[in-house]
Amino acid sequence: MSRTLKLLALFAALVVIVAVSRQAIDSKSTTTTTSSTTSTTTTTTGVSTTTLGSTCTGSDFTGVFNEGEGAAGTITASVTLTKTTAGTCALKGWPLLALQDTTGAVLASSTIDEHPGAAPIQFPAARANQAPSLLTLAHGSTVSFALAYSDVPTSSEACPTARTISVQIAKDGSTATITPSYPIQPCNRGTIWVSPFY
Repeated sequence: MSRTLKLLALFAALVVIVAVSRQAIDSKSTTTTTSSTTSTTTTTTGVSTTTLGSTCTGSDFTGVFNEGEGAAGTITASVTLTKTTAGTCALKGWPLLALQDTTGAVLASSTIDEHPGAAPIQFPAARANQAPSLLTLAHGSTVSFALAYSDVPTSSEACPTARTISVQIAKDGSTATITPSYPIQPCNRGTIWVSPFY
């Protein structure tokens, strides 16, 4: 066999080896693109493909206060938020609440995140007693959280009367304003226990 034919055969074998190894690498490749508003992960092996919208803000929602029930001085209720903006957004965790009186002044209050297994409060809705999970919401989707508070004053304490509740998804973010049918009066310095969003 001539030297030229040997070199040509060696070159062809090398091309085949490179093509096969490249195919093996490409079938397992992963591409991740991240920007300030979206995160996209694509896995070409078909294991997972995830697309998340931006982080939700309070202004993405309108809300309704769902009157609850009371037993032994503890009142439970829930809030349902409906996404009114276009596109999708994601949230996970607990709401941040601020209470206002009839003039809109912010009242002293304390919000306590209820953690499954270590919670002194059990909410009526089973989903409210679970760990937080990542929720992706589109226009028209709803998300809820449960809340509880004591309406029994201790000593000479005056329980604040809250006419509206501002709900934030993230600290220093925009709010969704909720107006219960009747003002709420959380005692113990305005303490309210909240579930994760569900």
